Amino acid sequence: MASPTHIATKMTIEKDLAGDFIRVVEAAAIESARTVGHGDREGSDHAAVQAMRHAFEDVAINGTIVIGEGERDEAPMLYIGERVGTAPPAGVEYPQVDIAVDPLEGTNLCATGTAGSIAVLAVAETGGLLHAPDCYMQKIIAGPACRDALDIDAPVKYNLKAIAHCLDREVKDLTIMVLDRPRHADLISQIRTSGARIRLIPDGDLSAGVSAAVRGAGVDAVMGTGGAPEGVITAAAMRCLGGEMVARLVIDTPELEERVERMGIKDAKRVYTARDLAPGKQIIFAACGVTEGSLLHGVRFFGDGCRTHSLIMTYADRQIRFVDSVHMFKEPGRMGVRLY
Repeated sequence: MASPTHIATKMTIEKDLAGDFIRVVEAAAIESARTVGHGDREGSDHAAVQAMRHAFEDVAINGTIVIGEGERDEAPMLYIGERVGTAPPAGVEYPQVDIAVDPLEGTNLCATGTAGSIAVLAVAETGGLLHAPDCYMQKIIAGPACRDALDIDAPVKYNLKAIAHCLDREVKDLTIMVLDRPRHADLISQIRTSGARIRLIPDGDLSAGVSAAVRGAGVDAVMGTGGAPEGVITAAAMRCLGGEMVARLVIDTPELEERVERMGIKDAKRVYTARDLAPGKQIIFAACGVTEGSLLHGVRFFGDGCRTHSLIMTYADRQIRFVDSVHMFKEPGRMGVRLY
């Protein structure tokens, strides 16, 4: 029989805490949105981190940051291993959760006012998210129709044919999203040779990965090498959406090999699926748009407040919700609240 604490955790992570985590990403999005276009990527990220950390103080959890802004010495707030959440009353135990955060995914996008930056986090029960090192990760991400059809070791044209077959269309009708980086020159060439269309993005492969699993977003797959921490958060979203993901860590230095071994990762060449990266049974994925994007609207300010657009997904409850919120900073003025 499950212990009372276990029962309480199972009941509260998704059902009772989803709304709290929406508020956490909203807080980070609003503060970073105030810096849009300022050209200060560090300032934008700092604003998001401070707001997210402060918002966590009101959430009834015993949380541990497992993917954050870096090691403790490198990141004064939301560092890996930091404990977050409000202190419980005497005799009360809050659920223990692991949290992966990216307070501002797409810092360059925010700094330049470009579309696609978001505030995002993933939450699971203890042990429910891989403690990924801060390194690169090879990724192929696609929607639910491509389940078990992707092979990270296969040629690019093979995966494109497999995706096209699963989606019942021609390769030439696929749209593949790729980070615009010099390291992807060969990948881009192979995709073009195969006849598929490419959408190059300057940053933000996490939000791109989520879009690939959402029907109607105009993205059929994401391919290439991006951050491993972002890969884990993407995997949490894929678990909620039923999407497909295969990935492998890029371990290319002796220092990184040692660090991976210290983190308990024994097989550096392992091919991960979304279930491997986010194995939790209780998962929450929350994101809020900062700048306008294909999936989420950015923060829109008006005289007395602002409007945010968020996405909240839960795995066990199988719920996907878009949340449109108006935040009032002060008493509404004579012009009233603009809701359109």
